[in-house]
Amino acid sequence: MFQGESPVNFEQKCLCVLVVDISSSMAGEPITELNRGLQDFKNDIQEDYVATQRLEIAIITFNSSVTCIQEPANIENILMPTLRASGSTKMVDGIRMAIELVDERKKWYLSTGQNYFRPMIVLITDGEPDPDQEIIGLSTEISHRLDSKSFIFYCLGVSGYNHEKLTLLCSRPEPLPLVGLKFSEFFRWLSNSIGIIAKSVEGETLRLPSPSEWTQLEM
Repeated sequence: MFQGESPVNFEQKCLCVLVVDISSSMAGEPITELNRGLQDFKNDIQEDYVATQRLEIAIITFNSSVTCIQEPANIENILMPTLRASGSTKMVDGIRMAIELVDERKKWYLSTGQNYFRPMIVLITDGEPDPDQEIIGLSTEISHRLDSKSFIFYCLGVSGYNHEKLTLLCSRPEPLPLVGLKFSEFFRWLSNSIGIIAKSVEGETLRLPSPSEWTQLEM
């Protein structure tokens, strides 16, 4: 998938794949605040020199179709998109694309002599998968991948999301409900967390920031 690409540097890489719901239910204020949060995310990362060298961001969107709108890249090489909402919710297809991208990027890291931290997949959604989306098989695959430490998987539930169904996909931890539309606060937490991971050493016990500014800790 990434043949012919040369590393920007040989710092240990930290890949974060954002899998973002842009279905019609996200229209209006939610998509506006999400776009603002993405830009804040970029600005926060740019203030952390180590993170700018180690972090790679990829963005996959899903509605009636699934698109990788941003291949993995350092934050300085990313122009954050202006997302628009429409269509249905091919969530399972979006997550599967993210898993495939993670697998291929890890192969590329190894082929180019780059070490890497465990990749992170972050699902952001306010709904549930379309009826034709096969959620049980994906749930089993994610569980196996978490057991083998293939990646870390987070789910951010925007107002209106189906907690029960998303818990099938994301049980460690369970989906974290976004308070109001605090996307900027969430992305600030994410950038701070990534900054800590990017500065860590193998085997170190990490203490990530509290998510209390943007989520309900007690369901």
